[in-house]
Amino acid sequence: MSPERSPWIDEELTMLGDQVARFLAAEFTPSADRWERQGVVDRAAWVKAGEAGLLCASIPAEYGGVGATLAHEAVIIQEIARAGLGSSVGVGLMISCSIVAHYVLAYGSETQKHRWLPAMATGEVLGAIAMTEPGTGSDLQNIRTRAVKVEGGWRLSGQKTFISNGQSADLIIVVTRTGDAGGKGISLLLVDATAKGFQRGRKLEKLGMHGQDTSELFFEDVFVADGDVLGEVGGGFAQLMHQLAWERMVIALDAVVNMERAVALTTLYARERNAFGKSLMEFQNTQFVLAGCATEATVARAFWDSLMVRLLAGNLDAVTAAKAKLWTTDTQFKVIDACQQLFGGYGYMTEYPIARLFAEARASRVYGGTNEIMKLIIARAL
Repeated sequence: MSPERSPWIDEELTMLGDQVARFLAAEFTPSADRWERQGVVDRAAWVKAGEAGLLCASIPAEYGGVGATLAHEAVIIQEIARAGLGSSVGVGLMISCSIVAHYVLAYGSETQKHRWLPAMATGEVLGAIAMTEPGTGSDLQNIRTRAVKVEGGWRLSGQKTFISNGQSADLIIVVTRTGDAGGKGISLLLVDATAKGFQRGRKLEKLGMHGQDTSELFFEDVFVADGDVLGEVGGGFAQLMHQLAWERMVIALDAVVNMERAVALTTLYARERNAFGKSLMEFQNTQFVLAGCATEATVARAFWDSLMVRLLAGNLDAVTAAKAKLWTTDTQFKVIDACQQLFGGYGYMTEYPIARLFAEARASRVYGGTNEIMKLIIARAL
């Protein structure tokens, strides 16, 4: 944990963080490089995570979860990022447990909750949410995937892309059009990956985050029963806007931890690396760069912690969450870039964590809503 404990972390959460860190070091870190090479986390790893209580921590026990709070979930996500597993296990867990499970919990029927949540908590079921399309990214109101009403349900057709957990997901929340143009014509459908007409496309090759399976998905006349509509027909856009605030807080937390890691890694390297007869840390330029980076990481931590206190008290609004996502991810990219420069040529080698942090930081300014969309959200509230 951080030398100076965050105000929302108590003794119980400190103990949880230590337990998670030990579990990750023993069970996940040895496999991290292999997951990077194969482009996906082993399914058996999710079962281990479930057995260790890492999955669905804030889902009530009556639905198979741990029955803890979002604070517990944040500690788990934080430790995964500190272990250098944020771009593989962290993203997969965030999508399945912090996003998909919370959609089902918030809007699902009792039947839906009991069908999906217990299996997600054990790691037997992995979730994904399919928003983005080849021709539609941030503009969700103009998606083209459509579900047409038929007897007993809906016929779903369309294509999605850039879907995290796409190759391994068992449950996919599909954002689809069920009505007229605009937000009121959008609904969320629960699609079982075994459904006839559903097909996974290629696993996409990315700049970074190689251990996370990101894919194209195809839906060709997939039948979705009325009982698999999540919430109300036509209520999808409002549901998305409400749930995205927590997602953006999770993205911001990952950015904060990555800044802290970058400063720590670079400080260690600068103390060990010699040039012109002395260590890099003895050069004033190195000191000034790291002093600036350390300050920005500290400010980011204080900002995020203050918002987490508000979130746990139930008074964090979506606009402020957008500010957190915007500022922390932009600052993360700047901090990691400055740190990477101090590594010289080694900073460009993927065997060094700083190189992977740099590639992964680029994506954080796009997923969860681009930072340009964050600025629109903020500007509308001015």
